[in-house]
Amino acid sequence: MNNRFQAKISFSGNKIRKMAGAGLALALAFSVLSGCSGSKASDNEQKVLRVGMLYGGYDDSYFRQQYTDAYELTHPNVDIEIVPAIDQSIYRYSNGTEQIEQPDPLESMKKIMTGSNPVDVIVADTSTLKQLIQENMLKQLDPLIQEDKFDTSDFVPTVIDGLKDIGEGNLYALAPTFSSSALFYNKNLFQSAGVEPPHDGMTWDEVFELARRVSKGEGKNRVYGLSFSTYMGSDPYWDIQNYTSTLQLRYFDDKAETMTVDTPQWEKVWSTMSKLYMDKVLPDGNQMMNEMNQGGTTAVSPVNQDLFLSSRVAMVVGYNSYVNDVTDANNNASKIKNFKAVDWDVVTMPTHPEKPGVGGNAYLSNAFAINSSAPNADTAWDFVKFQNSEEWAKIKSRSSYEMVARKSYIKPKDGQDYNIQAFYALKPVSPVNNSDDKLYTEKPGLSSITSIGQKYFKEVLDNKKTPAEALKEWQQKGNTMLQAIKNNPKTMFQEDGTPFVPQDNGAAVGVKG
Repeated sequence: MNNRFQAKISFSGNKIRKMAGAGLALALAFSVLSGCSGSKASDNEQKVLRVGMLYGGYDDSYFRQQYTDAYELTHPNVDIEIVPAIDQSIYRYSNGTEQIEQPDPLESMKKIMTGSNPVDVIVADTSTLKQLIQENMLKQLDPLIQEDKFDTSDFVPTVIDGLKDIGEGNLYALAPTFSSSALFYNKNLFQSAGVEPPHDGMTWDEVFELARRVSKGEGKNRVYGLSFSTYMGSDPYWDIQNYTSTLQLRYFDDKAETMTVDTPQWEKVWSTMSKLYMDKVLPDGNQMMNEMNQGGTTAVSPVNQDLFLSSRVAMVVGYNSYVNDVTDANNNASKIKNFKAVDWDVVTMPTHPEKPGVGGNAYLSNAFAINSSAPNADTAWDFVKFQNSEEWAKIKSRSSYEMVARKSYIKPKDGQDYNIQAFYALKPVSPVNNSDDKLYTEKPGLSSITSIGQKYFKEVLDNKKTPAEALKEWQQKGNTMLQAIKNNPKTMFQEDGTPFVPQDNGAAVGVKG
């Protein structure tokens, strides 16, 4: 049987399983949820509920299976219309010869929320929601929650505190699911090193010290103390975003006119991180891949390129979905050559003293809010309640890649025993009050200024420059690039930071720096 035919069978099988799963979910939803929704939307008048989302326009079947099919099944008088703020078909049918002007996500969302036929509900991330709250475009939910006695006490801190944070103490949205990260650790590696394993509530400095103590060995046998990524070939510059995200360090000011990296705080971060890499407490993915290639390693598998599964690292930052990877590998240990099942657990993400109780990498990507100008506000609230109800959380609790927001229905996978609370004990990082999304849309060359920092950090790791020297040079180079963008917002940059301006016909015009 050839590979193409096997792939086709596999794809068909997955599709059938997904359809069967969706059918079962709908059947369960109908039996469990048919009476759980409020009465305001239960009359016989036929209604159209318009739900706005940031991106869409090609295939909304996944979103419908996840969030709207069950509601329409249990509310036959409501038809749901999905309205994308940005129609992604503009990218799908582009021939690549013409530059596509990137739509502004916030302005696009505001457009479908206003006018003669505004959407009733919007589904968005917390950054978008925060900006809409500040412009009084969302309906406050607290009075509705109190009136209907809708219980939110079971929502985990990661969700409820995060949503209250963007509303300055008030609720303007509810999120039925979330994703977050925690610190995975290998029990055997700590035991063999005679070191106490990590625990909840540690600071980054405490974890770094623990990582130093558990690191041992040389070359291919080196066991690293900590990694910010499970992937063996990940780049140090991008990996440390896991460390800096909570600090919310900026690359340039709010107007994108001046760099902000030549500061004591940036120097402290680069000094701390570079020393950990140079002392081989943290693995340098670029070096590891070179060693792997030079060693003539031929087999590439999910295990030997995974630092944690291959027992090359004692602790690793991983999302809740990574539990599936570890569980699957352990369940198939007998089939994997040179692999021993990992005895593992998780603890909360380390925190910075400046941001106590706040962990990195917690995302509320699908939070539901009501347009303050919603034509069908009662039905909109009924729909939001439905998505965030206890009954629906019970059904969604088997989700593989996101966790439900209600802690009563968050259970360890497959009856395992691990510290699942670590994924939801901390608050997520609050979206910053700036217009960075708009800036990056209007001035796409800004992403190159962020990326070019990789070059300067590598020079620190190669011991060619001190962190202070590298950051100073990045500041100077970045200011030159920002000036080019100020002169022409369409300016883009080559890898070395040399500017050019893309033209509509695909050509480029050089810009003198």
